[in-house]
This record gives sequence, structure tokens and C-alpha cells, in this order.
Amino acid sequence: MEIILNPERNTWSSILQRPGPQMETMDNEIAIIMNAVKTEGDRALIRFTKEFDKVALEHLNVTADEIAKAGSDIDASLKSAIEVAIRNIEIFHRQQLIEEKKVETSPGVICWRKNIPIEKVGFYIPGGNAPLFSTVIMLAVPAAIAGCSEIILCTPPDRNGVIHPAILYTADRLGIKKIFKVGGAQAIAAMAYGTGTVPGVYKIFGPGNPYVTAAKMRVSMEGVAIDMPAGPSEVLVLADQSANPSFIAADLLSQAEHGVDSQVLLITNQMEMIKAVQAAVEKQLLQIPRHDLINSSLENSKMILVEDLDIGIDMINEYAPEHLILMVKDPDQVSDKIINAGSVFLGNYSPESAGDYASGTNHVLATNGFARSFSGVSVDCFLKKITYQKISPRGLQEIGPAIEIMAESEQLMAHKQAVSIRLEQLIESKVPGKNGIKR
Repeated sequence: MEIILNPERNTWSSILQRPGPQMETMDNEIAIIMNAVKTEGDRALIRFTKEFDKVALEHLNVTADEIAKAGSDIDASLKSAIEVAIRNIEIFHRQQLIEEKKVETSPGVICWRKNIPIEKVGFYIPGGNAPLFSTVIMLAVPAAIAGCSEIILCTPPDRNGVIHPAILYTADRLGIKKIFKVGGAQAIAAMAYGTGTVPGVYKIFGPGNPYVTAAKMRVSMEGVAIDMPAGPSEVLVLADQSANPSFIAADLLSQAEHGVDSQVLLITNQMEMIKAVQAAVEKQLLQIPRHDLINSSLENSKMILVEDLDIGIDMINEYAPEHLILMVKDPDQVSDKIINAGSVFLGNYSPESAGDYASGTNHVLATNGFARSFSGVSVDCFLKKITYQKISPRGLQEIGPAIEIMAESEQLMAHKQAVSIRLEQLIESKVPGKNGIKR
């Protein structure tokens, strides 16, 4: 990891730059994949699966027998752990389901919103570097709470044409039956456009590599909604003298193992902390697998010394990390100053891994600085809100004159007429307003 000492503010944007692929080349590749799936359907999916995943599939859908076998391949301890995660995630997310009240904005004018579940949603579950069955929980639980009626799941198979049993077991446990062996940008295209086998959906959820993220952004411009730009994982740790360097090292390594394009950062006002964390990283790295992958990620990563924590907080808000860990003396006070972050972990005993699995919060979060404007996945993501208004004759008499004036000022005379014709009818019918007949 690169060590940077007291950088000037005008250098922050370059220091905090994320790693990424050549966008022009990637966009061209994605366009070819998306167009092929759109025009060729299943044939393109099978061809790309052979090309990218190195397996020739006879069919794309996961069978009932495969799902049943997955259940027997999962040991009891993992099943119990999955139940803990499901319970806590459901408890936290169920509190997000709020019914809004009807509001009388003027006498006789009542407005309200109603939550309506999105009917058809699609989940993308990464399976390359790691089979993220935990992401199935993070998406399926709030979708079920929201009441989505159709859920499909796409995830890449291994070279034997098999999906990891933990993914299949978790999906089955949460009631997902439509599971397909499709990964990468082609999976996003399949869910967006629909094929002979894979149904099209109205909104696509789930993290992925830069190709998956770019594909999601592309279909979002073609009428299919997405949860957010959720690409390579990242974590930033803010630490003072109260932090435990071994804990910091463990958290940095836990995110670095997601992929070569992941990024981990440490910001501290203690040079001694940087040295201690550096030593702890080197020691712990010998004890865990994926050395080459983690080392590649660490090449993108930095330890930054700042003069004081307030400067560090400003740097955090500019970077807008997906995950932020506050290992400082008073994390609650510091957290009040954070305005750009996906998910925040307070104190030495709040590892980011807890949010990834079982604390209850959602781990599908915006990356690459999009935490400035996007929230993580919640029940709201699976709902659309329809607004309603019910206006009585008196209500129209209350607000009608203002509507007429505003419409005429915008030179939209048909808009004015839609109100005027009703007000004239009320006058003819002698329907009284608040203070007699109004006009």
C-alpha cells in the first residue's frame, strides 16, 4: 500500500482516484454482448457462457433436482448461520415499511402516496471470485417484505456448469424458483430484454464487476430500472490512537480479497498507526489465501497521514466510500459529520464483515463515489410510490383560481379550461364554497 503524508487539498482528487478499466474498450465489448442477447436470445447466452465461463450448457435454467441436491450439500452449521442472517436482515428491513398518511393540503383537497411493489425484479449474484450467497439474502428479504410477485436470479456457473450450492440453497430457502446459469453483462441483457428462457424484468439489482455495472447503466437508459451503480468493493478506515492496528489490517484485507480492482484506504493522524497497520497487514497476509488477488488490490490502495481528524473527515466526504469504519475515540460524534458514505461502522468492534453478512443492514451499496447521491438497497428500492389526490367541489373552488392563473401564465390554456369548465358548472349548480359560491 502506498503511504501518503499530509497531502494538499488540491491533490485529493488524484490521490483518491479509483482503479478502473479502459471505458471505451469496455463499452464496445458490452455493446456487442447486449445487442447479441437482444437479437439472438438464448443462443447468445449459451455462446457467451461457453466463451467467458468455459462451459457448454445444454440449458440455462436450474432444475428442481439441482436445487434439491444443493440442500443436501450444505452442512447444518452454514444453514444455521444463514438463518441468523435472514432473521436480522428481516428485522431491520421490516421497519422500513412505512404507510404514509393522507394529507388535506387545502379544505377538500386530499393527497396521499401508496406503496406498490414492483412486479418483476431480477437479481444478479456474482459467482466469479466468490459465490456471494449472502447477496441473495440482501436482495430477497426486502423484496419479499415489499411484496414483489416475480423474482428471477442470474448467476454464472463454474466450469462444470454448476452453481455453488450455497447460492441455490439460499435462493430456495427464500422462495426464489427461477434461477438461471448466466453471468456477466449477458445476464443483465437477458433480464433487461428477456429471452426464450430468461424472463424480462422491470428492475435489476445486485453488485458485479465493472462490466456488469456498465451493462446495468446501459439498460437503465433503455427503460429498465436498476438499484444503483454497484461495482468493485471498497472500504475506508478512519483511525486515531485508540484504534487497534490488527483490527484495521483485518478489515483492509477483508475488502481487498473481493477482487483485483477493489480499493482499501486508511486515513489516520498517527504515523505510528500507519507503521503498525503496515506490519499487521504483512503478517496477516501470510495467514490467508488469495495472495495474488489481494496484493493486486493493495497496489490500488493507500495509507494517508493527515494533520488532524477533521481533515480526514473532509477527505472521507470527498471520497464517498462504500464502506466506512470509524475506529476513533468518539465514533458517534465523528459519524455526525459524515455526509457521503454507503454504510458506516462505528468503533473497534464493528467490522465491515458484520454488515456483509448478519448485522441486519444491507451490503448492496453504491461504489465509485456514487454514495454521494445513492443509498444502499432497502425495501423502498422494491417499491414504487403512486400519488393520489381526491378533490371535492369545495376543494376545487379553493385551489381552482390559482390553477387558472398559473396555467394562463404558462400559456397552457387547455390546462386552464379543464379547471374553468368545472368551476362554471359549480356556479351554475350553485354549489357553495367555504364563503358561499367561489369563482
